[in-house]
Amino acid sequence: MKLGWSLEYLILAALWGASFLFMRLGAAEFGPLVTAGLRVSLATLFLWPIMAMRGQWPALRQHWRPILLAGVVNSAVPFALYAWAVLSINTGLASILNATTPLCGALLAWVWLGERPGSSKATGLAIGFAGVALLAAGKASFKPGGTGLAILACLAATLCYGWAATFTRRYLSGVPALALATGSQLGSALVLLLPTWWLWPATPPSAAAWASIAAIAVFCTGIAYILYFRLIEHAGPARALTVTFVTPLFAVLYGSVFLNEQITAWMVGCGLVIVCGTALSTGLIRIGRQARPAS
Repeated sequence: MKLGWSLEYLILAALWGASFLFMRLGAAEFGPLVTAGLRVSLATLFLWPIMAMRGQWPALRQHWRPILLAGVVNSAVPFALYAWAVLSINTGLASILNATTPLCGALLAWVWLGERPGSSKATGLAIGFAGVALLAAGKASFKPGGTGLAILACLAATLCYGWAATFTRRYLSGVPALALATGSQLGSALVLLLPTWWLWPATPPSAAAWASIAAIAVFCTGIAYILYFRLIEHAGPARALTVTFVTPLFAVLYGSVFLNEQITAWMVGCGLVIVCGTALSTGLIRIGRQARPAS
């Protein structure tokens, strides 16, 4: 990825790291599905006038079917899964599991786009998934009230992200980032409209909960997805997904400071294994000597 994108890359990581904190605060009063529904609905309202002023409505109208589909898989489903999961596990653990997103992206690119991994990338896939298995083994419990289902929900969400990134690359290459971001949130809002209305909390949520929803919608979704689709367009899905390497650093920091969450050595160790494996699987780092071009 070019140096010119490094600032946007870090901003995106900081925003997505904060999303786990805001999801926890919002879902505690609104519930997971309503939190996800409000998040994408408010993000749509934020993005739509910007898209219209930038003249990108024709692009959305031309490609609306694949954009809406990508939005459902890339936003509606994973947002709801994570909002549910963070009610059972701490936000730092959820963010570390989210770091497996590039692994899923690399695996799907292999299966779907025929991008066969070399020995270095295949080793990275094996290391990354081994880190996930170790983390799950140390944290997952499928007893009543355990964390097992929440961990599986996070992993299912990362699979959705990986699929959507590969889908975007194959079918939506060249579509402006703002049209993609707005259309994806619109598709998610339409899907979650009925569940949001049906499951609206009987007790009026607090001002803090509403503030969390507003923050996650505008900053962690609206602005963040503009940055994300720009990265996919200019750096490719595999490199764009590596933003999840940095996201846990922010999420763990926010969780520790604002929620008094405990950071364990096991979480950190497994997180490092996952990040190293993911870096190998996406080609960010390589093992072995590389062939030199003929002079």
